[in-house]
Amino acid sequence: MERELRVRKKWEKDRTFERSIANREGRETYVFYEGPPTANGLPHAGHALGRTIKDFVARYKTMSGYQVLRKAGWDTHGLPVELEVEKQLNIRGKDQIEEYGIEKFIQKCKDSVFEYENEWKQFTTALGYWVDMEDPYITLNNEYIESVWNILSSIHEKGYLYRGHRVVPYCPHCETSLSSHEVAQGYKDVSDLSVTAKFRLKGRTDEYLLGWTTTPWTLPGNIAVAVNPNINYVRVRQGLDILVLAESLAPAVMKGKYEILDVMKGKDLVGLSYEPPFNYATVSNGHKILGADFVTDTSGTGIVHIAPAHGEDDYKAIQDNQFDYVNVVDSKGRYKEYVTPLAGQFVKDCDIEIIKMLSKQNLLFDKKKYEHSYPHCWRCDSPLLYYAMKGWFIKTTAVKEKIQLNNQKVQWFPSHMKEGRFGNFLDNMVDWNIGRNRYWGTPLNVWICKECGKEKAPNSIKELRELSAGEVPETIELHKPYVDKVQLTCSCGGTMNRTSEVIDVWFDSGSMPFAQYHYPFENNGTFKKQFPADVVIEGVDQTRGWFYSLLAVSTLFTGQSPYKRVLSLGHILDENGQKMSKSKGNALNPTELINEFGADSLRWALLADSSPWNNKRFSKKTVSHAKSKVIDTLLNVYSFYSMYAEIDQFNPERDLGGTRTTLDKWILSRLNTVIREVTRSLEEYDITKGARSISLFVDELSNWYIRRSRQRFWSSGMTDDKKSAFTTLFIVLKNLSQLMAPYIPFVTEDIYSNLVKDSVHVSDYPKPDETLINEHLEKEMDAVLQIIELTRSVRNTAGIKTKQPLAKLMVIPTDASILSELQKYSFIIKEEMNIKEVEFKKDYQDLLQLDLKMNFSAVGPKLGKSVGEVKNKLDKLVPEEIAKFIAKREMQLSLFSGETITLTMDDVLIEKKGRDGYELSEGSKFLILLDTTLTRGLKEEGLVREFVRSVQTYRKELNLPVDLRADLYIQADPWLEKILNEYDELVQRNLILNEIHFESKPAMKSFKVEGNEIKLYIQS
Repeated sequence: MERELRVRKKWEKDRTFERSIANREGRETYVFYEGPPTANGLPHAGHALGRTIKDFVARYKTMSGYQVLRKAGWDTHGLPVELEVEKQLNIRGKDQIEEYGIEKFIQKCKDSVFEYENEWKQFTTALGYWVDMEDPYITLNNEYIESVWNILSSIHEKGYLYRGHRVVPYCPHCETSLSSHEVAQGYKDVSDLSVTAKFRLKGRTDEYLLGWTTTPWTLPGNIAVAVNPNINYVRVRQGLDILVLAESLAPAVMKGKYEILDVMKGKDLVGLSYEPPFNYATVSNGHKILGADFVTDTSGTGIVHIAPAHGEDDYKAIQDNQFDYVNVVDSKGRYKEYVTPLAGQFVKDCDIEIIKMLSKQNLLFDKKKYEHSYPHCWRCDSPLLYYAMKGWFIKTTAVKEKIQLNNQKVQWFPSHMKEGRFGNFLDNMVDWNIGRNRYWGTPLNVWICKECGKEKAPNSIKELRELSAGEVPETIELHKPYVDKVQLTCSCGGTMNRTSEVIDVWFDSGSMPFAQYHYPFENNGTFKKQFPADVVIEGVDQTRGWFYSLLAVSTLFTGQSPYKRVLSLGHILDENGQKMSKSKGNALNPTELINEFGADSLRWALLADSSPWNNKRFSKKTVSHAKSKVIDTLLNVYSFYSMYAEIDQFNPERDLGGTRTTLDKWILSRLNTVIREVTRSLEEYDITKGARSISLFVDELSNWYIRRSRQRFWSSGMTDDKKSAFTTLFIVLKNLSQLMAPYIPFVTEDIYSNLVKDSVHVSDYPKPDETLINEHLEKEMDAVLQIIELTRSVRNTAGIKTKQPLAKLMVIPTDASILSELQKYSFIIKEEMNIKEVEFKKDYQDLLQLDLKMNFSAVGPKLGKSVGEVKNKLDKLVPEEIAKFIAKREMQLSLFSGETITLTMDDVLIEKKGRDGYELSEGSKFLILLDTTLTRGLKEEGLVREFVRSVQTYRKELNLPVDLRADLYIQADPWLEKILNEYDELVQRNLILNEIHFESKPAMKSFKVEGNEIKLYIQS
């Protein structure tokens, strides 16, 4: 949009963003951290929400007097980048990467990282998000990596970084493991098969253990089965087979008749040998029953198949019993060559084939389909496997209580996240699987001696060079394959080589509070000012991503929480409540929305529509509504002010003053009440509540204050009253621009800079002037507005336009004590609703017709078959009987059966109707009765008012200045001409005219006025 482009150029020319920070130098710092996006993908609607709220908070806090530094960042490492490069090169997998060449591949990764950087910058600028993109932190830079190394070295020194062999979540496509918080981001609901297999006991003919598994593909890797030593198990006979399973599960598992032969404890089964269903792996110690507490009798058979390579409990059970370890699956998730029938096939695709193989051997007891949530890779969408492998881990469990304690000090929005989603995740924390068997990432800075096994984790380039066995340039790039060439000299004299892994990218982003300033190598003063953050803001999916990695890294490194509060944002959904995605075709492009409606409209829609913590249904209509209802309304108010200020040469620097009317006092009171409400809301980070207070005020300003003040601006000369109107509107617009600046920075900048000749974003957020707040006046005006709204409702229902005058309105408040206070506003109600007389009354019974109807939902069960009889009696009640019932609140009715029943107010519905041509409308505080009878005189006046509207429409079409007096030529039927002459004073009062001529002119324009043709010509 032209305005926003003009404002952006002005900001750039005046360096307004930089000024807004510089002019707070020496003031208290409000610390903001930018979660780094990846620039190898395009921004979506969720990014628009996150960036809008970040910008909002930073602008608000800046205007509130804080200095808010806003350093941008780019997340540049990791598998998303590698996968994108693999696509570009048309290769797949680690073997093809290494064939292509690691150094060339790393360079391609670097080149691809900023593929969409310009789009991101343009989107960020267009949205009005002020963040320092000229000096961002970039996770691939040596300075950043060196800080990460420093943190890892500290963790290693504390004994928290260790190498282990464990079952970890593993992506067979990416060929690397994942951390638990990565896994938490990629669950999908899928349909899988569970199997109950028969494991033949050795030395016992036709006797089987019934072992249950939800992963049939792991059966070729079976080493043991587990029972719970303390559970009761039964031997049952069914047909020719004897089957063993948990006693409590037998009724559910066994199909058809069976005979219980024996009952025993699980401990009596421990140590027995069995024949595995498949014999592809050679095992010297295994294929026995072991005891394990993790086995339950709540599902399955109470006997669990154990494959140590694919389950954490399985792996530990094998270790505890010193059984053999077997893994029949390779690093690509395929069966190894010795699993001959399935060799080279992806294991997750083989469940059905495994079931068929069991069936052929008569070892299949049962199979079932079941729906469950299964982890998928958050980067490539492949189903994960649990896979035992060597890896590097951070012992986060050693500082678990400290991490939980630090979380308790954090203020979460929404508050339930602290103990809920985030707290539950911390309760179930496991050691952080930090290593990745990949290429493009921060290399894990651990060197291991080939001779003695000693480890060393250099904390800087300087220490790396000092420990190196050869020359290492100061400018060495801290990436693979360059650092892999560096060898260190061990204290034992041996050679140390770097372990091959790179680290989890979440550790990169979690290190940003330190690494963004190259701490502790430089900028120590800046770092201390900028730690911890006052706020971090991201989507709810970052609960187990960035929010966790920040907290874990900082607790490990400093013992402190890195942030004081977290704003966790909900997802953007489409208008049907579905998650947006390109594949579904329901994704909104935020750049297109900005181009069509403007950034201010998009921002207002995102901030005001619903609480940012909730999932948000969103559509183009939401943005369009924001534009028409708020942005355009505000601009119309400003256009009104600026137009008449120019006409009257009103200059706020010299012309402020005048005597305030009641309306002026009211709008200034409302302004300061709203400033107070909004400030309170924003201090509690309730951005949406603040927006709604503003939205109501903008509507009141436009549709009440301006509407009621138009005549004051139209009057000739700079009267005392007009000066007060100008002054009041100037004050309101100035303060409203400041109040709305964090929400809609472009429009408010345009208005404020025209009013004050400076940027609104370097001004202070407005504070309420308590001396101008008159709550009593606000309540009175609110009552007037309610009366007008009820009256308008009656007019709409009756189909009578406001231009049509009506004779009388009667107003009956529920609180009779305010009658005298409202009398003074009668003239406003008359003018607004075009009514000749307004009467306030205490009582209304004589004006209404009351009818009683049965409340069937309440009285049906009470009356039973007598409902119809009672309904007939109610329909025949006369007004006196109804009035008596309402006064006493109960009534006795005699039925044909001789029974007397008592009706209460709960048993009936009271319908009220106006009498004698009056129509009724009832609100919470007022009941109004409007005389809708149209006399000849009222109809004629309504006709004249419609005529006036036609002339005003014609003036607009001709683009005549609002203050230009013109001659009006009219050609109409004689009877209509006569009416217009009779109402000449009304016409002259509402139109700016020199003379009216009832004569024909060439090129007259034809209008329809209440169905009557009339021709007009305006001569200026």
